[in-house]
Amino acid sequence: MNDRTKPSSLLMTGISRRGALKGLGAAAALGTAPGFVRYAQSQSSEPIRIGFQAHRTGIGAAYGRWYERTTAAAIKRINDAGGINGRPVEIITEDDGTDAARGAEVVEKFANQHKTDIVYGTLFSHVVVGSAPAAGELKMPYYVVSEGYHVASGKMNRYVLQPGITDVRAQCRSVAPWITSNVGKKITMIYPDYAFGHDHRDFFGPAAAEQGGEVIAQIPIPPTESSFTRYLPQIPSDTDVIYHVMVGPAVLTFVKELGEFYGGSGPKLFGFIDSLEAVDINSPGLEFLEGSHFWEGMPRYLQDGASEHEKAYREAVGLDENGASVNDAKDVSTAAHMFGCWETLYIIKAAMEAAGYRGPEDRAKLVEATEAMTEFPEGAEHPQGAKVFDGKVHQVFGSQNISVVENGRLNVVHRTSIEDGRYEPEADYTTQPL
Repeated sequence: MNDRTKPSSLLMTGISRRGALKGLGAAAALGTAPGFVRYAQSQSSEPIRIGFQAHRTGIGAAYGRWYERTTAAAIKRINDAGGINGRPVEIITEDDGTDAARGAEVVEKFANQHKTDIVYGTLFSHVVVGSAPAAGELKMPYYVVSEGYHVASGKMNRYVLQPGITDVRAQCRSVAPWITSNVGKKITMIYPDYAFGHDHRDFFGPAAAEQGGEVIAQIPIPPTESSFTRYLPQIPSDTDVIYHVMVGPAVLTFVKELGEFYGGSGPKLFGFIDSLEAVDINSPGLEFLEGSHFWEGMPRYLQDGASEHEKAYREAVGLDENGASVNDAKDVSTAAHMFGCWETLYIIKAAMEAAGYRGPEDRAKLVEATEAMTEFPEGAEHPQGAKVFDGKVHQVFGSQNISVVENGRLNVVHRTSIEDGRYEPEADYTTQPL
């Protein structure tokens, strides 16, 4: 078995399962011991198994690495507090290669080989779209941390949910008024040529038009492209704002070539932080970004006035004040997205507890329990901020951050409201049979 397909198992508890399950005769004394975690035996002592569909390789590898790190931190905290329904939680990881076909194979493997209770974690939208049919056919709850509008659009199935991170349509609606009022009205969009980029293409233009803005050019770029100089001359000369959202290992090349093309002048820039996720903003060649703005789901840099919940989350995940690993200042996180793993896992926990989840026979009840949720208050389980959930479209809505590059760091200058991103739902998954 090669590294690409080799699964890994992560069971993180305050003590071992064996120690936690020792004879009841010693329970009274053991229950008072420091670090002891009591797992209730009323239903099952077996762990709840969550299949983590991870982008360990392919264009999503940087995200996948930090999604794994955030997942490990959240599961440790959940297990240290007693697990879910008194049972420890085990994460079983498979690499999908950031590939749609491989993603479907991984979902099937979780169901048929690993016998996981659910599948969780996927980011890249083409992988979600490719994997969703398998989840539906297998009646496997599939909790994604993806951002794409594909879930809320109604094009997936009832077993696919996105309760822990906002979608692109809501993000575009939230930031468009600020861009047109503060940056410019004639906008050229540069985006990756697949589902995630198409969401930006389809939803930002109308949102900007509502505010008196206009998208005068759209430039799609293949997600595997390694150089971008041949695309940049397509930017119209009367562009006020370049709206850029790029992903993958070549993002540093993209922003460098954009700076070289304009030589320090040119239109103003508004980027989605995807163009710089896992990239040090102080990398040589990025000086031209000073004064430009970015969307961030959760701020990379610790902001003045950050809540104690956010600080605790960052400490648990191992982030320094600059959003890099506490163990390696050059290891920059994907902070704007990975919080969604933490929050999704806590939503799964709450839904399983509401459903009285015991095993695969309760998967339908788990979906219904998730659909019944409506509000997630800001707190230790939701450090990014308060959110509302629409069970009909399986999508959560929350606040967005707009940050400016100042002296080599990102400082938040505007935070949108939840309502800024709300839109009229176009689907209702609850009408579908389970």
